[in-house]
Amino acid sequence: MRRDKPYKTIEHTPNVWALLPLGVFLLSYLAVSCIAGDFYKMPITVAFVISSIVAVAISKGGKLNNRIEQFCKGAASSNIMLMVIIFILAGAFAQTAQGMGAVDATVNLTMSLLPGNLLAAGIFIAACFISISVGTSVGTIVALAPVAVGVAEKAGMPDALMLGVVVSGAMFGDNLSFISDTTIVATRTQGCQMVDKFKVNFRIALPIALLTTLLYVLLGLGVHESYQPQHIEWVKVLPYLVVLITAIVGMNVMVVLFLGILLSGITGLLTGAFDIWAWNAAMGNGIVGMGELIIVTLLAGGMLEMIRYNGGIEWIIRKLTARINSQRGAEASIAGLVSFANLCTANNTIALIMAGPIAKDIADRFHIDARRSASLLDIFSCSVQGFIPYGAQILIASGLGSVSPIEIMQYLYYPYLLGIGAILAIVFRYPRQYT
Repeated sequence: MRRDKPYKTIEHTPNVWALLPLGVFLLSYLAVSCIAGDFYKMPITVAFVISSIVAVAISKGGKLNNRIEQFCKGAASSNIMLMVIIFILAGAFAQTAQGMGAVDATVNLTMSLLPGNLLAAGIFIAACFISISVGTSVGTIVALAPVAVGVAEKAGMPDALMLGVVVSGAMFGDNLSFISDTTIVATRTQGCQMVDKFKVNFRIALPIALLTTLLYVLLGLGVHESYQPQHIEWVKVLPYLVVLITAIVGMNVMVVLFLGILLSGITGLLTGAFDIWAWNAAMGNGIVGMGELIIVTLLAGGMLEMIRYNGGIEWIIRKLTARINSQRGAEASIAGLVSFANLCTANNTIALIMAGPIAKDIADRFHIDARRSASLLDIFSCSVQGFIPYGAQILIASGLGSVSPIEIMQYLYYPYLLGIGAILAIVFRYPRQYT
């Protein structure tokens, strides 16, 4: 990189106008979606393209070629590229496991463990186990929602209750899974290991999950019917168990995902679930399915680099921290930042991509442990995502169960309690060893 390029000499002076691309994004995505009455009417990729063009256009980086190069520098940073590689492997693993029948096998295994009169609690536990294994809340809802509706009809329980139970359990894994997009982004932006973030996160989430289970137990008392699962193919559950165990022991996430892909593929070949070409097709479809997330990640990385370079992030940090004189206040600002981003984008992964770099600067300034800042980011993003009626999770559950999102919201105990629990964790500095 030549030393005579103009953008090399510009200081990151706080500048509110540098945030204009973010405003354009919110206007083009949030406002247009509100007017259209559909939060998925405006493709988020298009909104990011528009805001990225604005970011390059208003930058103080000198000539257009220099500004574009600065944008590409942000999009191709090591953190962004590592996330892209992980997304590719995660997509290949998820689709291979699904094509091999691992999802159905895992569902049957967990459903076979349900006590007769504890259906709601049992479905919640099943959703927790599946979501933390597969790393996707949407995949968990797609797998369990039809079963949950069938159980509800057979047991005479409200469909909305069982769908709320499924969404709650799905958000548990979305928050904690080692192969979840949110975990990957939160840990990469904060610069900590997944297993370390898990240790902090789990101490906050586990009591909430236990309390949620108790509430669902109380709701399900008196119901004695149970779902009759099909034959359990134990060998097809093995890839998920291997991924979960190897991730927990701290193995590199890319090695974990590679093992998952390999084991799922071999299992599928041996059981006749697919041939070698179908396996290749499954991996290809999984990678392609991550395309939008990868594109958004690259565009968001470039746009945020332009905002940072022109002083926008510095301006946000100064405003957020102007009256903060403690770590509690700094942690609350991180929580508010990612929650606001999530409400605007209706996508917790995108919210983390946008808020993560800013949160990292706040955490460094107030000496907040990276493991704790990553945990708070992930918790609040998943909590908000779990109960917004226009989020993908509730919309999918609503569609599969033919129930209004508003009806489902009254039974979303886990996302509500998770947010409250995280606020209490900030106030009371819990867990102490990470504060």
